[in-house]
Parts: sequence; structure tokens; C-alpha cells
Amino acid sequence: MRSDSLNRSSTSSSELGVYECEIHLKFRLVEEKGAFVNRDQLLELLLDAFSYGSDEYMEPTQIEVAAQEICELLASPHMRRQLIRLRNSSDGG
Repeated sequence: MRSDSLNRSSTSSSELGVYECEIHLKFRLVEEKGAFVNRDQLLELLLDAFSYGSDEYMEPTQIEVAAQEICELLASPHMRRQLIRLRNSSDGG
């Protein structure tokens, strides 16, 4: 999740945690054949299509989502630093 997608100013440190998330999506999509050539942009294209919702060009067939809070020590050093920054910013204002 992007840091700009949530308002962190009113979040207390007890509300922050590290989560391991797993998403399995299966859907059918009507798309130009050339769109699937560039593998670097494929995931972005598929997520964009899915985020717009079901329509005549996209048909979800299976959706499974799981999220579980994990021990902060299992997160990368970069994520732990970000968590500390978020907690410090919510304490100060």
C-alpha cells in the first residue's frame, strides 16, 4: 500500500503494524494483444484493469485475499525504519 493512500496524521502508534498479504486473482480480460508483450508493465496493467471493476471487458472468476499481522522483526530494515518514522510523526502532531 502506498504511504500517500492513507492519512497517517491521526494514526496512533498502537494502530500501526506490519502485515503479510497474499492475493490470488483470476479474471478474464479483453485487451489488445500487444499489451502483454511488455512484461515489466503487465502487473500494473492487470491491477489497473481489476481496480476499475467488473464490466464488459473484465470478468473476475476467482478472488482470494488474506492478510495477517506479523512480528515487526520479520520486516526488512527499510520497512522497520518506515514504521518508526510513521510512529514518530503521529506522536508529534
